[in-house]
Amino acid sequence: MSKVVNKLGEEEIELVRRSSLLVGRTLAEVAKRIAPGVSTGELDRMAEEFIRDNGGIPGFKGLYGCPSTLLISVNEQVVHGLPGERTLAEGDVASVDCGVLMNGFYGDSAYTFQVGEVAAEVRELLRVTQECLKLGIAQAVANNRTGDIGYAVQHHAEAHGYGIVRELVGHGVGRKLHEAPEVPNYGRRGHGAKLNEGMVIAIEPMVNMGVKEVSQLDDGWTVVSRDGKPSAHFEHTVAVRAGKAEVLSTFSYIEDVLKERGMAVEEPGWEKQ
Repeated sequence: MSKVVNKLGEEEIELVRRSSLLVGRTLAEVAKRIAPGVSTGELDRMAEEFIRDNGGIPGFKGLYGCPSTLLISVNEQVVHGLPGERTLAEGDVASVDCGVLMNGFYGDSAYTFQVGEVAAEVRELLRVTQECLKLGIAQAVANNRTGDIGYAVQHHAEAHGYGIVRELVGHGVGRKLHEAPEVPNYGRRGHGAKLNEGMVIAIEPMVNMGVKEVSQLDDGWTVVSRDGKPSAHFEHTVAVRAGKAEVLSTFSYIEDVLKERGMAVEEPGWEKQ
């Protein structure tokens, strides 16, 4: 990750928004298809075709050797799950992380989907994780620090008895997918990198139902909760502003599809409030 913090101009922020909105549209295509019996590889192939058909380049594929367009993490998998032959089953939850490169700028977002009927305690985990994201975004204002974001996320998750993953963090977004600063999901208020207007960052709480500790599988990618309990992951790309953070990505396309399908949406439209 570059250590130089890039402050983007308004035209550049608009290009990040366009890439981020294509990510949202791609995740909405996932929302149309995700169901018991569908393979993660099938979703990945669809996503790559959709991104390319709409003028983008898959942001993950080839980066650091990543073999896929999506990273799909199921149940106890926290992040970086590799799509393949695995078939989704009733009661699973699947974090789908997607990046797009378009017009020289990246967009990045993730959403954790319910597959069929999901246990109530798992639905609660997803709801709280989205609330963590909302609270973190509220702290992404000029003159705050990354520790303010991390504290808001950590405090809310731990108040519900959940574990906050330490080893993986949010990040700056711009001409590179991963730029400075790192944006941890834990921290102390008033500490960390200073946030300046025009910075663009990805905030992405990774919340475990059980312990905070994680392990990496032998594939070199997939990160799992140490105790095997489910994990949730939601991510938005956000521009730091003087008064209120500006969310450049969106879940609205996803939520519209899920509602049309009669599927659960735990926090419908909070970013519009």
